[in-house]
Amino acid sequence: MGPPDLKRSFEEIYTAHYAEILAYIRRRTASSDDAADALAETFTTAWRRLDHIPDGARARLWLYGVARRVLANGRRAESRRGELVERLGAQLALWSDATGPSGVDDLDGVRAAFGRLAPDDREVLSLVSWEGLSSEEIASVLGCSRGAARLRLHRARKRLAGELSAAGFDLARYGSRAITLTKEKAR
Repeated sequence: MGPPDLKRSFEEIYTAHYAEILAYIRRRTASSDDAADALAETFTTAWRRLDHIPDGARARLWLYGVARRVLANGRRAESRRGELVERLGAQLALWSDATGPSGVDDLDGVRAAFGRLAPDDREVLSLVSWEGLSSEEIASVLGCSRGAARLRLHRARKRLAGELSAAGFDLARYGSRAITLTKEKAR
């Protein structure tokens, strides 16, 4: 392995962030085998680049970034649309309890609208909604500035609102919340 200090540092990082990184990967893979492979690759990269991992809470964001790249490399040939739509459906079922009754047709329509978004839009909306990350944290995961992350998130929300509106959803019933639903549910 390595010197005891390096081993101890790695073990601390692994112990502190294993569950969050596994949850992140599980929500983005089709099977537990795929999740295990991506998790192993993420922490293998962390071991190899131990001296590049930031201190404290930023280590988690660094690991999210590594896991994101591992997943992207493993899926270049396959479509992520179906998996993300299914995960959104589960999240929407939770949202429907909080926002009032909605029919199955509404959920299907929302899933379809989300599925029509570009993969980058779905990813940034997923990071804020499912992972509960702030704009600054999203910027760290995506490897861009905070302003760029906020702009991507804003545009993705507007495009989702546009897709929902085009599908005939009455966004007026949400008032000013129509575009920020995903942000509110992440809190």
